[in-house]
Amino acid sequence: MIAILAVVTLLGGVLYYQSQKKFDMGQSIQTKVNVWDTYVTKKDGNIMHFDILAPVDVVDTTIIYQYGKEYLKLKGQEGQPLTSKQCRLCHVERLRPAWKDDIAKKGYFIIEMEGCH
Repeated sequence: MIAILAVVTLLGGVLYYQSQKKFDMGQSIQTKVNVWDTYVTKKDGNIMHFDILAPVDVVDTTIIYQYGKEYLKLKGQEGQPLTSKQCRLCHVERLRPAWKDDIAKKGYFIIEMEGCH
């Protein structure tokens, strides 16, 4: 099933339309993912650094932040702030087979970098 969400943005007086799709990775040919570099202050004051990987067509930050919040909940860090201050689009990466199943099931994959355990 493919869900479609329309996003309209006004940048410099120009109207842009972009379709957002949550892909069934098994049915679509996705070769790239966006990497969202994320730093969250944990409840104990230490910093968690992780990357949120999502299909390149998913650029709605509301969706990306929700993915991050789901991960934080799994790590016992529910309720910690996750906004543009903590999470930014960093770069595009080639999709690796190890990420494909999670992206197909959940819409995203997390790479734990620092302070996640």
